Amino acid sequence: MILDTNAVSALLAGEQALGEILELAPRHHLPVVVIGEHRFGLIRSRYRRQLEALLNTLIEESIVLTVDEGTAATYAEVREELRSKGCPIPENDVWIAALARQHAEAVVSRDSHFDNVSDLRRLSWDP
Repeated sequence: MILDTNAVSALLAGEQALGEILELAPRHHLPVVVIGEHRFGLIRSRYRRQLEALLNTLIEESIVLTVDEGTAATYAEVREELRSKGCPIPENDVWIAALARQHAEAVVSRDSHFDNVSDLRRLSWDP
C-alpha cells in the first residue's frame, strides 16, 4: 500500500484508526512526491526536529517509490482520464495515483478524489 501525505501526517500524529489499515501490509510504499510534500510542510513547523526524525525512520522502513519513465507514461494516462471525466485532482496526487497504478498498490488517503481514478483502490481510516 502507498501512503499519501495525509496518511503520513496521521501516522506521525499517532492516529490510532490508521493503524488497523497499516497492519494489512508488513511494509509500506512511500512516493518521493509524498516525502517532498511532507518535508516542505516541516520547514516551518515548530516540531520540525521531532517530526523529521519520525519521517526519516518511516523512510528507512518503507519502500521508496521514485518516478521513472513508466510512471511518466502512467501519469499521462491518469491525467487524461481525469481530464476527460472533468474531475481534475491536485497535480501531486496525479503522480501518486500514477505510482499506485504502476505498482498495483492501494493508496492510503483521506482524499476521496482518488476514487475518480480507475484501477485504483483507496483505503481510508475515516468512519
